[in-house]
Amino acid sequence: MSTQLFSVAFGVGTQNRQGAWLEVFYAQPLLNPAAELVAKAADKLGYNGGNQAIAFTTSQAGELAEALKGVDAVQAKLLTRLAESHQPLVATFLAEDAAPASTPEAYLKLHLLSHRLVKPHGVNLAGIFPLLPNVAWTSQGAVDLAELAERQLEARLKGELLEVFSVDKFPKMTDYVVPAGVRIADTARVRLGAYIGEGTTVMHEGFVNFNAGTAGPGMIEGRVSAGVFVGKGSDLGGGCSTMGTLSGGGNIVISVGEGCLIGANAGIGIPLGDRNTVESGLYITAGTKVALLDDQGQLVKVLKARELAGQPDLLFRRNSQSGAVECKSHKSAIELNEALHAHN
Repeated sequence: MSTQLFSVAFGVGTQNRQGAWLEVFYAQPLLNPAAELVAKAADKLGYNGGNQAIAFTTSQAGELAEALKGVDAVQAKLLTRLAESHQPLVATFLAEDAAPASTPEAYLKLHLLSHRLVKPHGVNLAGIFPLLPNVAWTSQGAVDLAELAERQLEARLKGELLEVFSVDKFPKMTDYVVPAGVRIADTARVRLGAYIGEGTTVMHEGFVNFNAGTAGPGMIEGRVSAGVFVGKGSDLGGGCSTMGTLSGGGNIVISVGEGCLIGANAGIGIPLGDRNTVESGLYITAGTKVALLDDQGQLVKVLKARELAGQPDLLFRRNSQSGAVECKSHKSAIELNEALHAHN
């Protein structure tokens, strides 16, 4: 058995009454863990290779904590805490970055993103949706929907209120990790699996989906859809939208370059290059007809927006008299044609 793994994590989670996992919390997930740590964990927990999620007991947690004291003090301390758990424990070993095959594996992949150990599109999430049960996220944690009514009654009989915050496959990120150096005005609007770079502010109407995020610093007052990554120094204005793979973008990976501004109520369905600006209220899809203007404001050609994908230093605007969508560049007509030819 190889001790060179892609990832390993020791977690505590929630199961329904049939013993199926609803969610898992990994306080300290590891990427490319040390071989000695993997070897000791394999010995104590019976790991024999491949991608596995192994349930373990509090006594096993204590034994592994002792074994790791001279190897990894942080993981040893974590396992000492896990040995006190009243909730089920699980160790998830990922020998390779393959598509997740269980709920604990799926949750580990989401944790790796939100802990900033991998960036969006940096981990295999194929087939993740069936592995994430749709649960009630409540004031008492995750509750199986089939058990919710009974749990609500039990709470009421005790004079308590079981508050349901959402019914969803994804929990909010901040119930699992709060990355350093960020501001999130409404934590319910950032899902676990989001990558929020240092210096990012997500305002009340901002939203960041899983497998998406920001390099930071930046201001997010709009929607960062699944699969979209926003470069450093870029701002998304209030009510603006980025078209992700789940919202019509297909296989095109939408991204926002560095130093960009997407105005309020605007939107993009193409990748933006660095230092692009999209005027407020203007939604650009891949097939939008755009009048390309040079540095003198002269028409170079009319083309589809997808042909401008990734090009730097562009201003997208709508002509207030004609209604035509225009793209202004600081480059001359010759430079623009050369850039477009190279891009194609």
